[in-house]
Amino acid sequence: MSLMRTLLLAAAQNQWLRDHATHYRFVRSTVSRFMPGENFKDALGAAQILATKRVGTVFTHLGENIKDRAEAQQVTGHYLEVLDQIRNSGLKAEISVKLTQLGLDLSTDLCFDNLKTIIERAEKDSIVWVDMEASNYVDVTLEVYRRALQMFPNVGVCLQAYLRRTKEDLSNLMPLRPSIRLVKGAYNEPAEVAFPRKQDVDENYFALAGSMLAAKKENRCVRAAFGTHDLVLIRRLSELASTQGLAKADFEVQMLYGIQRAEQERLASEGCTSMVLVAYGTYWYPWFVRRLAERPANLWFMVRNVFAA
Repeated sequence: MSLMRTLLLAAAQNQWLRDHATHYRFVRSTVSRFMPGENFKDALGAAQILATKRVGTVFTHLGENIKDRAEAQQVTGHYLEVLDQIRNSGLKAEISVKLTQLGLDLSTDLCFDNLKTIIERAEKDSIVWVDMEASNYVDVTLEVYRRALQMFPNVGVCLQAYLRRTKEDLSNLMPLRPSIRLVKGAYNEPAEVAFPRKQDVDENYFALAGSMLAAKKENRCVRAAFGTHDLVLIRRLSELASTQGLAKADFEVQMLYGIQRAEQERLASEGCTSMVLVAYGTYWYPWFVRRLAERPANLWFMVRNVFAA
């Protein structure tokens, strides 16, 4: 892991920086590139613009590690309202939730009940995505996901390619016909848990993605989504999907708002499933710094904003 990435991931967990950095104009200016606003209204407006390009949206309300039962219920209620607005707008849109937002740190059963309520409100032909958090949450997240998948086919989970365990986790999920979103991973993990070298993460990502595409072809995976902005990787996976005889629409890429917009539109124009994760909310600092750690180019964009301020 590079020194810069290590420092950024440590900064993402720093309470003092979270409390102070959000007040600096150059930081907020940089964040605006990757987040249309702090309110759902802003996110909805961005999704409506994306829809004109045939690009779908996955909404996520930023926040994690809620320790108050009432706050977890409030987040659940918010997502129910979001699902109602999606339905009323006619958008091709889904949601992605963190289980620690739904009370996982308080009680697994409380979290599951909140997730169940959300899935029940969602359209049956859309997916409610469960985000993966730091490695110490993987076991319980997969436990809650399996429980939900036994009741609802329209729930998916995120897996992280930088974790050494993910190959086994993916294999164990396949008999359940899951929906999987594969990402590289953005938490500060020790080398015995996660591959420290980018090259190893990339190779593991491609191998895992190949397994997902094969499972999609064999109808053992409902949705195989690839969360990446790596253009070389996207093209390799697109070629692999084509050689396996998958339909264009079965090749799904999910990117972050504000990154590789031309590629998002290109994929959609070619008939692939192109989705964009649109984040919003006031608790954006740790999410934003992890995005800087993922892509050094984002950091230089922020530096330019410092001198433009």
